[in-house]
Amino acid sequence: MASWNSIPLEITYEILGWLAFFSWSISFYPQVILNFRRKRVVGLNFDFVVLNLTKHSSYMIYNVSLYFSPVIQKQYFEKYGSGEMIPVAANDVAFSIHAVLLTSITLFQIAIYDRGTQKVSKISIGIVSAVWLTAAICFFIALPSQSWLWLISIFNSIQVFMTVIKYIPQAVMNFARKSTDGFSIGNILLDFVGGLANYAQMVVQSIDQHSWVNFYGNIGKTLLSLVSVFFDIIFMCQHYVLYPTKKAIISSTLEQEGKEPLVKSSDQSASENV
Repeated sequence: MASWNSIPLEITYEILGWLAFFSWSISFYPQVILNFRRKRVVGLNFDFVVLNLTKHSSYMIYNVSLYFSPVIQKQYFEKYGSGEMIPVAANDVAFSIHAVLLTSITLFQIAIYDRGTQKVSKISIGIVSAVWLTAAICFFIALPSQSWLWLISIFNSIQVFMTVIKYIPQAVMNFARKSTDGFSIGNILLDFVGGLANYAQMVVQSIDQHSWVNFYGNIGKTLLSLVSVFFDIIFMCQHYVLYPTKKAIISSTLEQEGKEPLVKSSDQSASENV
């Protein structure tokens, strides 16, 4: 297994890794806190949360397996060379475990708080079911030949796929409502910082090792950063440019007005004119 050539780069790598960890980890809390304060989850797309749980579960399986399993590490070195470094750091493992926990809490909030008329779509349920069925089939394919590196690469591919599609329901919902009310922008800002730090961490490792293997050796981590940053920019544009806070307030006002009866009694009309 390769070692670091530069101590300053190694320190920079660790700092960036833990910056990504703390940014991504803390990013879950603004939405959880917002839901708790409002005691309602209207405005948060449920498909986003369900797809996100599958995404982080797949990422956790990949990270934990590659980081802790000597058998899988041996298969990795046989494929990419013994001179390469494992493309999973301790912060990756810590983040993915924490992400599964916090996403589960958010899903629990959806179950207990006011949901309005929102619900999980059949499309998302179908996607999640198909993904886990595929993972189960791949497990039995890998079992006879002990192809564990191939199996966890499937989970890595799953998390990439889920990362690409998980943001779409929320972005579309914001567009349809012309508002980001109920969806925490704090989550997005921290996610953006985490994505940049994660990508920078991989660049630092590649510079030190004079190799770009860790980018395609862990394509999931690479695409995770790029896709996250891309959609974060979209959400920031929606929140700050297209549908600023004042529009969300107007939308809330209209929602309250919509609850009033369309036809008022004569007594009501008279009292309002006083």
